[in-house]
Amino acid sequence: MNYQWYPGHMTKAKRMMEENIKLIDIVIEVLDARIPMSSRNPDIDTLGKNKSRLILLNKSDLADEKKNQLWKEWFQEKGFFVAEINSRTGTGIRQINQVVKLACKEKIERDRKRGILNRPVRAMVAGIPNVGKSTFINSYAKKACTKTGNKPGVTKGKQWIKLGKEIELLDTPGILWPKFEDQTAGFRLALTGSINDDILNVEELAAEFLKFMKETYPGVIEERYNIKEDSIKEKDLKKIDGIETSENIVYNIEQIAKVRGCLLKGGSYDIKKASRQLIDDFRSGKLGRITLDTPPASVDCLME
Repeated sequence: MNYQWYPGHMTKAKRMMEENIKLIDIVIEVLDARIPMSSRNPDIDTLGKNKSRLILLNKSDLADEKKNQLWKEWFQEKGFFVAEINSRTGTGIRQINQVVKLACKEKIERDRKRGILNRPVRAMVAGIPNVGKSTFINSYAKKACTKTGNKPGVTKGKQWIKLGKEIELLDTPGILWPKFEDQTAGFRLALTGSINDDILNVEELAAEFLKFMKETYPGVIEERYNIKEDSIKEKDLKKIDGIETSENIVYNIEQIAKVRGCLLKGGSYDIKKASRQLIDDFRSGKLGRITLDTPPASVDCLME
């Protein structure tokens, strides 16, 4: 599958961010903790150059705890301030004010020396679609300031949100970049819901996810669905919805269909429904805490 999705409103959203960045003291970038690298838009680094930066690892409760820590350390080494949060439950939200003040300490001190007192820190909240930006803002502000949803593209325009006298937030629509150079990133974005499900081949997505799980989290699929991951020898390629994949992967999806009662008329397996079940179980955390991205051993600072 070629994972691409860049509707026209995203061009407009990027232009809006470019026009407003001069008003901003700090860029708060919301990432999906399950895919911290894949959910980073490189455009935000360009837009936020010379601004204080705060990375929020959202949905951290769904991500591998050990990898959360590795990612936190990795971003800190690159010069970012970092916080783990769960915007849905509010976990980690209370620490944000202090982190923002720390990140903007030099700016606040400059204002004080110039006699500018009590000017609120202005923060732009940025991120790709469906990483939980709006849910974070509502949790942070302790009120429903923005629309939320489990589909990408809910936020349509900018809006300023006052958080008392100290901080003002500028919410912006989520933007993806026009082309994924790495299709692995595209796969991971699709799997976590940042690309509209209506344009995806769920059978192929499920097959790729099963391959990843067998390699990275062996035994999890067996335990969840009471099937055997290596029930047959992987010898021949087999087609699933016209896409060639290993015979064993197809067999695993068929077994999930059987266990979950995903059957068509006549008793044949409903592969599409079983694939959707597998993806939904990952997204909801029913498969456990899973992280798809692993921190690079050595990468040049993304801010440079």
